Amino acid sequence: LMVWLRRTTHYLFIVVVAVNSTLLTINAGDYIFYTDWAWTSFVVFSISQSTMLVVGAIYYMLFTGVPGTATYYATIMTIYTWVAKGAWFALGYPYDFVVTPVWIPSAMLLDLTYWATRRNKHAAIIIGGTLVGLSLPIFNMINLLLVRDPLEMAFKYPRPTLPPYMTPIGPQVGKFYNSPVALGSGAGAVLSVPIAALGAKLNTWTYRWMAA
Repeated sequence: LMVWLRRTTHYLFIVVVAVNSTLLTINAGDYIFYTDWAWTSFVVFSISQSTMLVVGAIYYMLFTGVPGTATYYATIMTIYTWVAKGAWFALGYPYDFVVTPVWIPSAMLLDLTYWATRRNKHAAIIIGGTLVGLSLPIFNMINLLLVRDPLEMAFKYPRPTLPPYMTPIGPQVGKFYNSPVALGSGAGAVLSVPIAALGAKLNTWTYRWMAA
């Protein structure tokens, strides 16, 4: 019974984090970044997506102990977000209005670190967390460049709930920082490590709670 309860608790946590990742993408980062505010919120978007990916991916990976699980987790997040895009499509927006972030390559780097270090948890936290934070902004910038003009999309399809002070504006390239990718990667690399450690610790705490 305790084994069943423990596994149920883990899987429930994984589902909750994956669903929340989708909500964070749609509400806090993806829409604003790719449409209304373009480059100005790229750093915040990069940090939120990097830390959100690494906390769930390392939790799931350490739970199974199998390299490749982080990539599987990122795939779940990606599928959830693609499905959520259907809600916007039902409201009359084009299906590519909300762009799905590229999580999978960064998760693959986390898996590769775990595999290459022979399932060393601390190496996964330090090296894997750093690689996720460094790589995700780069992959997402490539992703953005492949999307048709996001600013034009913002003007053509304004968000119904957008307050007047957040109407679409021109991209503020270079106004706050010269390289949003570099700044996002640097900040993400630093912050993803402690968040990865938190994910690993949550795994331990869950076991202890279930064993109590």
